[in-house]
Amino acid sequence: MKIEVYSPTIRRKEMAAVLTALVEDKVGPGEQAKLLIQIAREYFHYDFCLALRSPALALYLALRAVNLEDGQGVAVSALSPRYYGEIIRELRLKPVYCDVAPGTAVMSPETLQAALSREGARCVVVNHTLGYVPDMASIAGMGLPVIEDCSQSCGTVMGETRAGSFGVFTILGLEERDMLTAGGGALLYAVNRRDAGVLRGITPLGENGLPDMNAAMAVIQFREAARNMEKRREIAAAYIRAALRTRHSRFVQQGEWDYNNYAFPLILETGMKDVKAYARRKEIAVENAFGDTLAGSGEVPSGLCPEAYSLSLRTALFPLYPRLGAAETEKVAKLIMTLP
Repeated sequence: MKIEVYSPTIRRKEMAAVLTALVEDKVGPGEQAKLLIQIAREYFHYDFCLALRSPALALYLALRAVNLEDGQGVAVSALSPRYYGEIIRELRLKPVYCDVAPGTAVMSPETLQAALSREGARCVVVNHTLGYVPDMASIAGMGLPVIEDCSQSCGTVMGETRAGSFGVFTILGLEERDMLTAGGGALLYAVNRRDAGVLRGITPLGENGLPDMNAAMAVIQFREAARNMEKRREIAAAYIRAALRTRHSRFVQQGEWDYNNYAFPLILETGMKDVKAYARRKEIAVENAFGDTLAGSGEVPSGLCPEAYSLSLRTALFPLYPRLGAAETEKVAKLIMTLP
């Protein structure tokens, strides 16, 4: 059986919670969504939160809450999800593309400043691409409202500080490929009481609220997060040992952040096509890590963000998720160790 790149970590507990929500006729927003907000609040220590149907809706509302004027710029990493550009343009704003720092998957204060000097922006959306967290303290200190997206970095910490603690508003996606999977949805929260007051003005949500069956699954995901992260750490350790025997390079989390092992990407020294073909023969899926990003989809001119453009062509993603068994982990590690 082929080993896929992603597989939602959904066990019987999650399915039982969803079935309970269905039996209790709580398909729409209700008690489970309230419980999720309470549990997430204990984790992130925010002041107020909205449970929403999608990360795209969360970004839309966050940008609206920043209160930008038509035509103003929103700085985003060129390796942000493709839908960022769609939402920004829908709001009649202008995306300002920011390159990533060399050897990383995320923007830095320096690359952000270069983008601001080139075009100017009134807001920055910081995506923690593949779970890697940039220098958020410095970015937040640059004087622009920051919308932070910790959908893939949930669980990454620096001492007592959690990823998702620096933004004026923060998005935690709950989609199939996010760190916490609820089959869809997102949380949009504000840590600061003043900013939380803006979010409170958005309610009521009506049909835009997170359905209870999704919220019920997310509740279990929060409760199982520590165990799932430990499993990811064990798998990543095996992959790292294998990767050290190749000529391909890895991203390394900058600063003192403890990486959550959301994914295992490798920056290839050979062609992506050759690596995919080799993995296919071993019945293991490998995909372009940045195929569905702004740079990977061709939205960003290649000369504008050269580092991001280069990474979008030669960064491969290998299977890493808690459901992988020992035999599957060993098989993927052997693949990595023998890559062309």
